[in-house]
Amino acid sequence: MSHRFKNARRIVVKIGSALLNDLENQRLNRTWLEALCDDVEMCRKRGQEVVIVSSGAIAMGRNALGLGASTLKLEESQAAAAVGQVALAHAWSRALKERGIEAAQVLLTLEDTEERRRYLNARGTLFALLKLGAVPVINENDTVATSEIRYGDNDRLAARVAGMISADCLVLLSDVDGVYTCDPALGKGGKLLPEIPELTPEIWAMAGDSGSALSRGGMVTKLEAARMAQSAGAHMVITSGKNLRPLSRLQTGGKCTWIPAREAPMAARKKWIAGSLKPNGALIVDSGAANALMNGKSLLSAGVSGIEGRFEKGDAVRIMDCQNNEIGRGIIAYSHIEADKIRGNGSDRIEDILGYAGRTEIIHRDDLVITGRQG
Repeated sequence: MSHRFKNARRIVVKIGSALLNDLENQRLNRTWLEALCDDVEMCRKRGQEVVIVSSGAIAMGRNALGLGASTLKLEESQAAAAVGQVALAHAWSRALKERGIEAAQVLLTLEDTEERRRYLNARGTLFALLKLGAVPVINENDTVATSEIRYGDNDRLAARVAGMISADCLVLLSDVDGVYTCDPALGKGGKLLPEIPELTPEIWAMAGDSGSALSRGGMVTKLEAARMAQSAGAHMVITSGKNLRPLSRLQTGGKCTWIPAREAPMAARKKWIAGSLKPNGALIVDSGAANALMNGKSLLSAGVSGIEGRFEKGDAVRIMDCQNNEIGRGIIAYSHIEADKIRGNGSDRIEDILGYAGRTEIIHRDDLVITGRQG
């Protein structure tokens, strides 16, 4: 099953705070970080894109501020995160730079992954970084988060990121090898499940059992992350990160649990656009644009001849031909006011018309699905 990792085009790796921080000595586990960066370099050399979701900012910050091991108030956690994020970003940047790789710090909140306008901006930034050859290092933006909107862990954040960038594989580096039928430490013969094809009620029941191994290390949230990843078309794997070079161990048959996707990331995204998003308006396109869309091209402003309804950037819209037949749906990069101003004009004129350099495509082909045929 390791081929799912080795053959992945785009990988998201989630790293827990306990792996990065030497809790006994209250400092960064630099040896582990260096080894993990060797793994990232290995993946990059075979053409894979890597995104890292890294915990650890609060732990690093609380050490620097001398906050001790007591439970932190929200404002203390945010202060610790503000200090720790600087140190964490520097550590990743230095380790990756030594391997000829540029690191990019990206801080996200829950709203960035759920509100479509912010989602679209975050997605565009991540794609630009990957295209430019950088490794995005993502963390929840704890300095502005509140108790009402925080994830509580980065497992689900990593799953949201995997869906956002259409990743093929999500790796959760944990303190356990994977999912066991029961806690092996209890001496009851717990067995590792190498694959969970479906998240059945039985699996969820085990995860909710406080006496089972599934509840250790926040296994419930890991299964929630798996459900998100599956719906986005990404394979997910849970494996231990305690040893050095955990990604190398994963690809050579190390212990793990796979929760495979049922379809490819892009197919899952297209299904989401076609069936789950309610369109708020419509674009009328000319015959040339309609033919281009049917051949898998993006929609450019020059091919739009009319606007119907009101919508904002990041909303879903219908795409209609001149005979009022729906030919597709997509997530638009402009509001109805902006789209009306630039329609019929070439992409090279967008900046002159709007006063800023917007996206070249009014709807990118990755954000578009064909739902019908031309009349």
